[in-house]
Amino acid sequence: MPRSQKNDNFIDKTFTIPADILTRLLPTTKREREASIYYRDGMSAQSEGEYAEALQSYYKAMRLEIDSYDRSYILYNIGLIHTSNGKHAEALEYYFQALERNSFLPQAFNNMAVIRHHRGERAIQLGDLDISEAWFDQAADYWKRAIALSPDNYAEAQNWLKVTGRFSLVNRGNMWTNKIEKL
Repeated sequence: MPRSQKNDNFIDKTFTIPADILTRLLPTTKREREASIYYRDGMSAQSEGEYAEALQSYYKAMRLEIDSYDRSYILYNIGLIHTSNGKHAEALEYYFQALERNSFLPQAFNNMAVIRHHRGERAIQLGDLDISEAWFDQAADYWKRAIALSPDNYAEAQNWLKVTGRFSLVNRGNMWTNKIEKL
């Protein structure tokens, strides 16, 4: 029995029941259903902090899933696990792969910015201000992309960008555009 069907977690059950119904109603292949089960099992394990088990499920889902959009979310979740484990280089690779398949993942851009910002903070601790500025500039670029896709989110990032003079959002009607501010 798949992990997601054994789990007593209310949130997992709330997600699993409608997903099972949709999977049965929509015309899907056996392969697509299996990929979906492995993906849900991975999410369930990940939510419980069982990262090794989650990775196994996600890798199985990746072997079966052929839809590029669905693969992007699997790759994103693998990146999240690597981020949680402090494996930032691996995480970045998975976020890049996710964005290659789906360029509308603001959360991937945000996480890439967070990693770069963290590296900038580490460079300051090591006394290398030039390197820290380069990392912060890269973080700003990724946060701008995340905010452009999801203007109502990432308030802390927006504040940091404004405070550091790297970015402000200008609302022109229904369209959000980026404006770089110089101090």
